[in-house]
Amino acid sequence: MKAITYDRYGPPEVLQVREVPDPVAKGDQILVRVRAAEATKSDCELRAFRFPIKWFWLPLRLAIGVFRPRNRILGGYFAGEVMAVGQDAEGFAVGDEVYGAAGLGLGCYGELVALPARSSVVRKPANMSFAEAAAVPLGGLNALHFLRLAELRAGESVLVLGAGGSIGLHGVQIAKALGAEVTGVDKAAKEDLVRRHGADHFIDYQREDLADRGVRYDVVFDMVPGAPLVDRLRVMADDGRYVTGNPSLPVMLRCLWTTWTSRRTASFAFAKETREELDALREMIEAGQIRSIVDEVLPQERAAEAHRRVEDESRLGALVIAVSRTDR
Repeated sequence: MKAITYDRYGPPEVLQVREVPDPVAKGDQILVRVRAAEATKSDCELRAFRFPIKWFWLPLRLAIGVFRPRNRILGGYFAGEVMAVGQDAEGFAVGDEVYGAAGLGLGCYGELVALPARSSVVRKPANMSFAEAAAVPLGGLNALHFLRLAELRAGESVLVLGAGGSIGLHGVQIAKALGAEVTGVDKAAKEDLVRRHGADHFIDYQREDLADRGVRYDVVFDMVPGAPLVDRLRVMADDGRYVTGNPSLPVMLRCLWTTWTSRRTASFAFAKETREELDALREMIEAGQIRSIVDEVLPQERAAEAHRRVEDESRLGALVIAVSRTDR
């Protein structure tokens, strides 16, 4: 099969399309023909071995390869169809159209990937193409997880920081589906994108300080690494809830302190990426509550370009790699 591979850590140009052996479905595994995979920030971080959160650098380096990557094929979020089912695998049949997350095994930049049948993989939304569905799991699973963690309720106000990214755009849509009033924060170039996906209000962080508005939010959903938590607390209601998916160690400690010493809660629990959540997302998609966030679909040979655009934030939505040829 053809796969986008990398043999060393480095810039996007380390990605190369090569022929590699086909995987097979063994035991409790399913073999999926990957039709499309999202190019994500996590793919870029693994490729370059450069992360915004520094505290787990050493254990991660030991896990994925000290001098070079052990797993040469990136790609964690995909859509495709089941090609074979292992003798001990249950719940799938050849021909099933599926979408989901490959977990730590990655491999979705290859035309075929073998996954345990118990993986976070479920039936693909009927009203989305493979490319559109491939752009859902990363953003959708994280957004749903954090908004559930915040216990967002109808009629509440939510501030989404990083609203123009994959997780942020899904967060905007899910929050609207839950009946919240949504304010998205990002750079000006993404205002139309964020509003089209349901935001009631938009703030350009490059031109306006959040606190200057004098507005307090019931929930602050933060996907932007690096900002001090104290800046976020200034715009929270007295009993507000803060959730973050990119916590530094100081932010994690401040979250704990805030929860212990005030009426506010601050949480950073990472998404588990469950089947139940994927099924919930599919139901919302098929009900028209979540729309496609795809900016462009690129062939395997343009994977380096996809990574560059993810890293420099020049995309307006998700960039998806067409791993295997499809007309849908």
